[in-house]
Amino acid sequence: MTSGDGRTRAYRSELRDRQAAETRRRVVDAAIEVFGRHGYQAATFAQIAKRAGVSVETVRRYGPKTAILWAAVEVASFGVEGRDLDFFATERGATLLRVPDRDAFAVFVAETMLGINESSAGVWAAVTGAAAGDRELRGHLTERLAEIRRQVERVLRLVAERGWLRSDVPFDDLVETFCVITSVESYQRFVRLDGKSHEEYSAFVARTVRETILDGAGGAGPMVTGPGAPASPHAGYPTDGIGASQ
Repeated sequence: MTSGDGRTRAYRSELRDRQAAETRRRVVDAAIEVFGRHGYQAATFAQIAKRAGVSVETVRRYGPKTAILWAAVEVASFGVEGRDLDFFATERGATLLRVPDRDAFAVFVAETMLGINESSAGVWAAVTGAAAGDRELRGHLTERLAEIRRQVERVLRLVAERGWLRSDVPFDDLVETFCVITSVESYQRFVRLDGKSHEEYSAFVARTVRETILDGAGGAGPMVTGPGAPASPHAGYPTDGIGASQ
């Protein structure tokens, strides 16, 4: 085999992989819409296939309906698939690491959660509705919610390291409060049930994060270190070095 043959085969292999990834993404994007519109029980492979422009057999290759549902949840929520997602490795996480101060953080949270909840509200409603009567789905839902909470903990540890987190409330309570403020259920209540606009929702999230999560001081402020430096008010909070080397 010549080197030219090897390059041709490698190119064809890469092309097939790229086409397969594009097809899977079309299927998952279609599943987001179908599950969101019809719910988990009523959604069918045929509906997903028609929306994605592929055969039913192609959809079936991606596993049982539950596997496609969770892929849809992951993509709708974070833009990528993966149960062990590192938020800071995503585009949104990289943006967070560049946020300069408290107010910018509150605005970032509001804009980010509007984007996430707007795209994922339907499929999350399908998940929670189906989980009520399905033990397996309920177990998966519990695992996913725990993973989301771990991601929130990492975000708030970064906020604590930067000196923006309030110190008069236990860390776990702040995590729980943040989860409630930014939850898809809060979005659904505020926008879909109460009829508030996206602008009103974003303003609500930013204001509530400032008032309940952040310490209220303005600006990023210098970080004082070395002998004689005052002790950080967040010294008792758990940290894992996120953002320290950024």
